Amino acid sequence: MQIDENRFFREMTLRICGSLEIEKALWRCFLYVRDIMPADELILTVYNPAAGTLDVVATANDAGGEVCADNILMPLQVRRQLEEPLKFPRVRTSEDACRDEIFAVVAEKYGWPDSSLVVGRLIVESKFVGSFIVRANGKGRYTEENGRLWALINEPVAVALANSRRYLELMNLKELLADDSKYFQNELRRGFSEEIVGAEFGLKGVMEQVLKVAPLSSGVLLYGETGTGKELIANAIHNFSPRHNGPLIKVNCGAIPDSLIDSELFGHEKGAFTGATSQQRGRFERAHGGTIFLDEVSELPLHAQVRLLRVTQEKEIERVGGAQSIKIDVRIISATNKDVQKLVAENLFRNDLYYRLCVFPIYIPPLRERQQDIPALVDYYLRRKSKEIGLHFIPGLIPGTMERLVEYTWPGNVRELSNAVERAMIIHGGKPLSFEDIVGVRSEQGKGVGLPSEGTDYTFRAMEVRHIRRALEAAGGKVEGEKGAAALLGINPGTLRSRMRRLGILFGKAAKAGQRIR
Repeated sequence: MQIDENRFFREMTLRICGSLEIEKALWRCFLYVRDIMPADELILTVYNPAAGTLDVVATANDAGGEVCADNILMPLQVRRQLEEPLKFPRVRTSEDACRDEIFAVVAEKYGWPDSSLVVGRLIVESKFVGSFIVRANGKGRYTEENGRLWALINEPVAVALANSRRYLELMNLKELLADDSKYFQNELRRGFSEEIVGAEFGLKGVMEQVLKVAPLSSGVLLYGETGTGKELIANAIHNFSPRHNGPLIKVNCGAIPDSLIDSELFGHEKGAFTGATSQQRGRFERAHGGTIFLDEVSELPLHAQVRLLRVTQEKEIERVGGAQSIKIDVRIISATNKDVQKLVAENLFRNDLYYRLCVFPIYIPPLRERQQDIPALVDYYLRRKSKEIGLHFIPGLIPGTMERLVEYTWPGNVRELSNAVERAMIIHGGKPLSFEDIVGVRSEQGKGVGLPSEGTDYTFRAMEVRHIRRALEAAGGKVEGEKGAAALLGINPGTLRSRMRRLGILFGKAAKAGQRIR
């Protein structure tokens, strides 16, 4: 049968370039090709030189077109042939696909019957990018004329394939951006950045360490009791780092079931397990270019520790159900309230992973070790909770309450203090607050000595002034030195002087002269 080559080229070009959805374009081509030459299936492939795989991206037959995602590993000798396209013809016929040097692997995977092929090698800028194949059941079905016709459409198919791949990449990027936007909005609603109260006093040493390690990419392990604010310190490290414009992803390792931890951290491919209806990126992929915060890292099961170790060593991950490694650039900050070295000794935590995570350890002291921060924390939570529960004013404290709060040991640390303030505000309904029934600290008889008398100013500024003056009196007016006011208050002498100037407290020569320091 005589075929008009110009018409064949025009029809195939219009059909293959007629849709960005390659499976639809391929099926339209199939409907035309089967009337021109033997055809039971059209196949479009892409070659991945990095992985050494021939990826089937779409097929079409009597049932219609279908998008595929099958990656077929090519033998080493075949890869050399695929990667040197100019040494081999652009179009060739194969009388027996099951014995073909290249497509025998594909035939075996799909279980083809005895088949013949016409293979068009798609070459762009002297590089082999893929193949356009027509297959017919039976051996020896194609002639040289069929091969010559197939050679006419090499360029249009290559262009259509490139356009389709770019379109899919754009759609995937659009979905990723929408997914990231939703994820980060949820993170922002959870309030991931709060004020660090005590950065100049009880947490001053911690913040000095934060400033040292933040500009680097070293792993940081935050350790200390629960409720001490490790999440806020992780946030500070990220904000002071060169990665501050990148994502900061938080993972509570103790809140994820063991069966889902791999999927949550590293993602999964479609069909990797029951319920995996679509491809899902893990937390490490989301954190690419930024920081991941692994809270309660000591709760990770051993199988997840193995995969995490590979991430720290190789800087790459594999999704659950996937075979391709994905390079990532992520800084890891981890936190724990347990003695990890003890867990290592008990074989509950991997020794090699511990040393990978603990490059720069930072100890977060409990609230009982930084009592000077308690007044500022109470003030902060009174302001914050008043706004949250809709009060139009900030309630005060019953005289003597602050002293008892400072003396209390706070086993739940800052988290317990936050909850105690909120409960007190709910119970007292806007009246002056007392924490006796909340923190279990009751005033003792006779302990009222030195408490403010009736009519005293109960604002936090006034209470701070009184507190500093008492320390100065106890120190005999000395600011510096082993028994100076700064040592009694547990703060730097320079910081104390700066605060006294701001509060208008006289000290030194000015105190003797009775003049206010400005």
